[in-house]
Amino acid sequence: MTDRATHPCCFIVPPIVLAQLAEEGEAEDRTAALRTIAASATLRAQRSLVQQLGLSGAELAKKLGPPPGEKRTIYDMKSGGLSRLPGNKVRGEGDPASADGAVNEAFDGADHTYDFYHDVLKRTSLDDGGMELVSSVHYGRAFDNAFWNGNQMVYGDGSGRILAVGSLTKDIAVIAHEMTHGVVQFTAGLRYSKQSGALNESFADVFGTIVKQWVNKETVADADWLVGEGVLGTALLPGVALRSMKDPGTAFKYDNQPADMAHYVDLPDDNDPQNDNGGVHINSGIPNKAFYLAATALGGYSWEKAGPIWYDTLLNKLRANSQFVDAANATIASAGALFGKDGKEQKAVKDAWHKVGVL
Repeated sequence: MTDRATHPCCFIVPPIVLAQLAEEGEAEDRTAALRTIAASATLRAQRSLVQQLGLSGAELAKKLGPPPGEKRTIYDMKSGGLSRLPGNKVRGEGDPASADGAVNEAFDGADHTYDFYHDVLKRTSLDDGGMELVSSVHYGRAFDNAFWNGNQMVYGDGSGRILAVGSLTKDIAVIAHEMTHGVVQFTAGLRYSKQSGALNESFADVFGTIVKQWVNKETVADADWLVGEGVLGTALLPGVALRSMKDPGTAFKYDNQPADMAHYVDLPDDNDPQNDNGGVHINSGIPNKAFYLAATALGGYSWEKAGPIWYDTLLNKLRANSQFVDAANATIASAGALFGKDGKEQKAVKDAWHKVGVL
């Protein structure tokens, strides 16, 4: 288990996409991308400083976040930047709905995510200790991203160019994806680099997708398997979403996720946005595809069998530097432990990892 202070900012829009738009986009697209890259760099620098200072999670919460208290609390940044987090409190537990749609959407999204983990996986909040779910909306000026900063959720409004204005709080898969980075932080603590980082991103996509299916009461056959559906701005259209777990690499123009190890992208982790922390958002397509194959082979609802297998793996079997092969073997072991050795569940999981070339 890792401390909050060691967790990086995890953005829903990959930095490589912003870098590509900054180079190739039209003038307004480049402006939007550069603005978001600059704001993101500031956030990463702050997290690095916190790590260098050796602040504990409790100290970080005191310095950068609101005090513990209600289960769900929403703050309004009013287009403020990093130094103003979390912003002005606008809705807490038991308060009436706000006139601001983003406030209510963030509140309800946190509720759905909390309820899924509590009711289905028997986990009490992200840390399994009842931590307050804090969210800040209207971050920055036309900020084209949303992120978990190790302590709370933050949503930009989008510029309309990279992300549609007001879209980030509307997709429950985006909200649950980002909050699941908090679950990863408090369980396996997967290091945000290369394969372990790609697993970090994949687990966030997996449970973001499962929460979306759970809220919509969709079977694996009925689900669209998209993360970020409806959030794309004009620069990324035509496109359907930020990621497709069913067909990695097909979601939008700059989606370069591989679906198998034959197309794995070996990148350095060198703080260059185009290298994506060693390909964490890129190569996550491989374990994403494995989960999709396993879940659809099992049929029914993803949260009944495939979800618990992946959660048991995250909770009990992975470590900070786990690689794809470790995740494959761990999910196979979890399937056997939960549903019986050599059963159909274990076979489905094993076959999925073989099909994507990890085993």
